[in-house]
Amino acid sequence: MSNIKVLLAEDDLNLGSLLKQYLDAKDFETDLYYDGDEAYKGYMKKEYDICILDVMMPKKDGFELAKNIRTFNKEIPIIFLTAKILKEDVLKGFKIGADDYITKPFNMEELIYRIEAVLRRAGRETTDNRKIFTIGQIVFDSNTQSIHLNYDDSTTAKLTSKESDLLKLLCLHRDSVMRRDHALKVIWSGDNYFNARSMDVYITKLRKLLQMDSRVKIINKHGEGYKLIVEEE
Repeated sequence: MSNIKVLLAEDDLNLGSLLKQYLDAKDFETDLYYDGDEAYKGYMKKEYDICILDVMMPKKDGFELAKNIRTFNKEIPIIFLTAKILKEDVLKGFKIGADDYITKPFNMEELIYRIEAVLRRAGRETTDNRKIFTIGQIVFDSNTQSIHLNYDDSTTAKLTSKESDLLKLLCLHRDSVMRRDHALKVIWSGDNYFNARSMDVYITKLRKLLQMDSRVKIINKHGEGYKLIVEEE
């Protein structure tokens, strides 16, 4: 499977370099441009799978760059990076056609999950091929958003999109703490009070669904997050 090709436009030399190194380490093929004009020229020379654009850049800002790109490709996923949290800017970005919006500073791992989520919605594969997880006697298929006992397909239960995304994140952090703030930013795009309450509801739903194997537990780590474990018999 070929690597996902990323166009990264970021005028901060240090941040841009760090992002490129991190994405490359995660098997993304990343081209870094330090201003909007160079990024646009680079886009016209090569085919990309996703664009990650800083909003505030010299010569051509992220919004203008996104408009130019959308002229040629209305489907390519676009994620904006910004130090500003003004509602008007967020709305402007989504009106242009942004698929997601990340406010600086952000966690590098969060960016990866955002990229994967956007590509998944766009029907594109990522370099992470872990789609099926075995949790005790439970098989979780994130492609079909379903779980079933590995010895009995008739036990299949369907998950909602958010339940599936949350369970996948728990699986990826299995036996370690999945931090609440990280999950809220990745899945709900914000860690406000209402999103936090919503996540608690989904955790309760997942616990009930996972009861088909009594050894599978989602443990609450107070003040930190949740841990997915399979208890020893």
